[in-house]
Amino acid sequence: MGNNLKDIRKQISSVLNTQKTTRAMKLVSTSKLKKADEMARRSKMYANKIVEVLSEIKSKVASGENVQDNPYFSTGNEESKIVDIVLVTADKGLCGGFNINTIKEVNRIIAEHKVKNMKVRLRVIGKKAVEYYKFNEIEVLDSVVGLSATPQYAQAAEFINKAVADYLSGITSKVILVHNGFKNMISQEMKVSQLLPIEGIVLPEECSSILEVEPNEQENEILHELANKYVEFSMYYALVDSLAAEHSARMQAMDAATNNAGEMARTLTIAYNKARQQAITTELVEINTGVESMK
Repeated sequence: MGNNLKDIRKQISSVLNTQKTTRAMKLVSTSKLKKADEMARRSKMYANKIVEVLSEIKSKVASGENVQDNPYFSTGNEESKIVDIVLVTADKGLCGGFNINTIKEVNRIIAEHKVKNMKVRLRVIGKKAVEYYKFNEIEVLDSVVGLSATPQYAQAAEFINKAVADYLSGITSKVILVHNGFKNMISQEMKVSQLLPIEGIVLPEECSSILEVEPNEQENEILHELANKYVEFSMYYALVDSLAAEHSARMQAMDAATNNAGEMARTLTIAYNKARQQAITTELVEINTGVESMK
């Protein structure tokens, strides 16, 4: 019985130490989430402004024919049966289903394109996705680790421009971006967007002009350059958005782990008290039996 009590005490101590760790990780994630959320808000404002400028140039500067001729807006090489998928996961775990949900969505898209006899190439950001595809012996065309934890615009642009180059040269017909995005403090949402060819860039009719100068004859160059900036910043914003969602998911996971550890500690404490009470009762019975035998 003594050994049993000792084992239970060790279990309680271990659970309480784990609870301290998960509580600390929750607090760290909460702090990081506030910073990441603020960065995501600022980035979204900038992204919206790029869309406005791009929309106005597309609608007011370039004619419909010129837009179709621009490779960023055209349907690409329709004969190509190759699609690039760019996916973002975290470098670390302990964030619930954050990473695996993104991978599942990518696998669904891969299966969807295979039915259409299209080849899918993977460009992966994040250690967790890299490890997953390596373990499952699935080919990855390009990968980078560390960028999802510390998003940098220059690195994001360098990474996505490799996919852009293949698209512009006609190797691929489409570029798709997949990441788990930040919705609010307690939830995330899967975001799947088509980066190339660019779709959905439409200027609202009631929107006033935001261009300070009238475009000149270099309209195609302006449209081309701005479209590239749009793609680059879309990649960067996906990283920032994913980072905020990662901290949100980890905060929730650590909160649940902390609560579970507390519940387990309470259960073990009850078991310990029962075992201790049983040991005391047994000792009292033995003492009484010994006293009675001496009479």
